[in-house]
Amino acid sequence: MSVRTDTPAPAPDTAAPPAPAPGRGARLRRHVARYWQLWAMLAPALGFVIVFAYVPMYGIQLAFREFDFSAGLTGGKWVGLKYFIQFFESPLFWDLMRNTVVISMATLVLGFITPIFLALVINQILRSRIKRAVQTITYLPHFISIVVIVGMLQVFLSPTSGLITRVLAFFGIDGVNFLGSTSTFVPMYVISEVWQHTGWNSIIYLAALAGVSTHLYEAAKIDGASKLQIIRHVDIPALVPTMVILLILNMGGVLNTGFEKVFLMQNTLNLPVSEVISTYTYKIGILSSQFSYSTAIGLFNTVINFGFLVLANQIAKRASDTSLW
Repeated sequence: MSVRTDTPAPAPDTAAPPAPAPGRGARLRRHVARYWQLWAMLAPALGFVIVFAYVPMYGIQLAFREFDFSAGLTGGKWVGLKYFIQFFESPLFWDLMRNTVVISMATLVLGFITPIFLALVINQILRSRIKRAVQTITYLPHFISIVVIVGMLQVFLSPTSGLITRVLAFFGIDGVNFLGSTSTFVPMYVISEVWQHTGWNSIIYLAALAGVSTHLYEAAKIDGASKLQIIRHVDIPALVPTMVILLILNMGGVLNTGFEKVFLMQNTLNLPVSEVISTYTYKIGILSSQFSYSTAIGLFNTVINFGFLVLANQIAKRASDTSLW
């Protein structure tokens, strides 16, 4: 007697194949449809950046062309690095670089330290009324126009009728032309710049200090820490990430010395130390109509700033694990 051991044939696989993953375009449309309110709020800012930051990049090619009014931006003769070499070989190149770096670095260092110091001092004020008064007084100079600031400097520092010069003359310091001397121009620029913006720049540090847990202060006081020890071991470590990010951002504009203020403070007496890249570019491009040459100088300045930004970001990333990218 034989037993059949035949097994039934397996049923055919009738499961449907997986649906293909949606493409990037479909995912983007789905994302925009889901968060359209946020995109609507972001649209004006995106439009502003595109129109005023990215569209003008089309004119960068002017630095490599011989500009011709009749041919437009792209119709001029291609000259390559001619204008860059012309700028590097100019007798003013090293003077411009020295003046720009000296003013920018002095403003960067003092303008970076003083807001931190002011924020730490304001954070130690316990009475809210006094604290608000100090904040208001230090914020106000930021809202004064640059033209007004320069006018105030000219009035107060006038060598004949200035209030500050008269006070100094009372103490035996007479005959100093602060805005007309090559030795005092940079200090006057830096001090006025720091005075104007220190209070405003301290806001972000005060916001960072406001996020510090009160338990840390209470624990430090229980351990017998003084105010200086609390600042050193609690406040400053809380500010380090913010300090690093702001320093990286400031390094991205290390050669972008404020054109308006320097230009308004310039005169024939202080020109050897006040002529910077931005003012020279304006005079070459707008006043002398050398558009290709001025575009090359501006592009060189931008590339150097970008290099400083990348370098500062990499150093900060390795030193403190805090960076922009």
